[in-house]
Amino acid sequence: MKRYVLHREAPALTVHYEKDLNPEQYSAVMHQDGPALVLAGAGTGKTRVVTYRVARLIETGIRPENILLLTFTNKAAKEMMRRVERLIGRNIMGLAGGTFHYIGNLMLRQHYLLAGYRQGFSILDREDAKELFEACMADVYRKETILPKGAVLLEICSFSKNTGRSVADVVPQRFPHLIDAIAEIEKIIVLYEKKKHILNLVDFDDLLLGWKNILAENENIREYYSLKFKQILVDEYQDTNRLQSEIIDLSTGEDRNLTVVGDDAQSIYSFRGADFENILTFPEKYTDAAIFRLTTNYRSTPQILHLANKIIANNSRQFRKELHTALKPGETPSVVPLKDAFEQAEFVSSVIMDMNADGGSFNDIAVLYRSHYLSMELQMEFQRRGIPFEVRSGLKFFEQAHIKDILSFVKVVVNQHDEISWKRILKLIPGIGNITAGKVWNHIHAAEKPVDLISGASGFIPKKAGEGFNIFLDVLNTLNSSAGPSGLVPSEAIDFILRNGYEDFLYGRYPNAEMRIEDIEQMARYSLRYDSMEMFLSDLTLDGVTGAEPEGTEEPDGRVVLTTIHQAKGLEWEAVFIIGLNDGRFPSSKSIKNDEEEEERRLFYVGATRAKESLYLCYPVAAREWHSTGFLKPSRFLKELPVDCFEEIRVEDV
Repeated sequence: MKRYVLHREAPALTVHYEKDLNPEQYSAVMHQDGPALVLAGAGTGKTRVVTYRVARLIETGIRPENILLLTFTNKAAKEMMRRVERLIGRNIMGLAGGTFHYIGNLMLRQHYLLAGYRQGFSILDREDAKELFEACMADVYRKETILPKGAVLLEICSFSKNTGRSVADVVPQRFPHLIDAIAEIEKIIVLYEKKKHILNLVDFDDLLLGWKNILAENENIREYYSLKFKQILVDEYQDTNRLQSEIIDLSTGEDRNLTVVGDDAQSIYSFRGADFENILTFPEKYTDAAIFRLTTNYRSTPQILHLANKIIANNSRQFRKELHTALKPGETPSVVPLKDAFEQAEFVSSVIMDMNADGGSFNDIAVLYRSHYLSMELQMEFQRRGIPFEVRSGLKFFEQAHIKDILSFVKVVVNQHDEISWKRILKLIPGIGNITAGKVWNHIHAAEKPVDLISGASGFIPKKAGEGFNIFLDVLNTLNSSAGPSGLVPSEAIDFILRNGYEDFLYGRYPNAEMRIEDIEQMARYSLRYDSMEMFLSDLTLDGVTGAEPEGTEEPDGRVVLTTIHQAKGLEWEAVFIIGLNDGRFPSSKSIKNDEEEEERRLFYVGATRAKESLYLCYPVAAREWHSTGFLKPSRFLKELPVDCFEEIRVEDV
């Protein structure tokens, strides 16, 4: 009789820890019991340490189901677990690994009654949550109060939950333009929570809040999980918020076998609710914690690391460490003052073209910046020169909704028969949709000058849209009457549209309204070179910046990446350009005002440590404003650097 073996587990492999790891990594991986803080500098092998530590725990007898691994993406958790399986040569089924929200969902499914839910609850995605907020607004709406859209209400509610701060505390600091509506916002949030409960719904934040409450309010459950999870590991600990930190503390049992891995020097997400104090005060909370510093960088040249070390050395609140590398010496980083944003774009483009001509791939190059609006001139220049690029900080500049909105106003003034632009700006008015916009267009389109008939279309406008339509008429009539050789120039028209209704529209609709306003202001500055609205619009179209890009086109040499430093964290390129290094831009004026200079310096440090071989730090010295040329100061972060960190390049010398 034949015997069939359905599955045979691979024999355990002995991992060569001492051979595979450097001494710093080895010490962290081999840590025995008790709390541990692993300070993993940029490019020092953080993921490797987490992976090998999990492997080590399993090899020393900890069962996979007794390990909890918390990461900031499920993809990261899966990749780490795959690496562990390859290392030890066997399946680790049962290990609880994933994001806080993923584990929170498992917890609530198991203990839904304790969290106040019924079986089979549904999870609202962000779009559904916004719609539920919109539905709640109708019950609280008062004509004299301007209420924000669902996206803004969701942002306020979420930030409040994750930071443990009241709405009355959050709004003045993060949404000061909504101070007068705090009472209504609080009522809407209360109603939102009630409706979720009635409908057996949870949003993403409820997954964390419910998890915390289950542990905090049920001692037996807390004890069960502290015994189940004998070892807890947390990746990117510097990015945890207050709520996540409380969950970790409640989950850690008497043995306190907790390993947190992160880098205080890369804590840059306070705007999302991340709390820098979590990692900074970890040794105070866990007084017996072992602290390990990973300082051997495998990414950057000694010259780039020297500059990066000097950047972060100016922060007073930090765990002091200095990165070093075994890589060969390379180029000295360059500091490049440029005449203005246009010359900055020309310089970056020229250097990139030279790199490509010398055999370098566009894929190996990135341009980083503090704020998305700083990339506008660069995108224009890349488009002109045919440099392939992708924007990871959002849509390409002129593809963004708010930019297209403003341009639609200008287009209607230039060409009153532009149906697409007419309908777009009409639908900006709250209460007007496709059907009403179509009726208005049908009423006016046959006229020689449709603007002359627009006021007569008020009969098609719903009552709730009346006030907004009147504001719209005032703006359009002013723009139309000022059109022509002696009227408003493009920069004045853009500024007028922004300040007369559109700015309020942005604040009410988008959580990131200030960033969108910066984009529009930057476009207005760019348009200062034009006296004619027609020429302004024509050049944008002829340069290809407002047209659709062909789909399915792959560049043989790849694409240069344009992105904010916030979104570049964790990535690396051979060559990195950081642009817009001016005081008021980087660090931003808002961060200086709010005493957030140290986080901005950490952001600069993160940007510099993305570079492997070449680093260019660029700043314009002048910016054209409405009626004059303003001079810009170089960033204070550049002024702090010792002269041995960089080489200054003058464009005339290139």
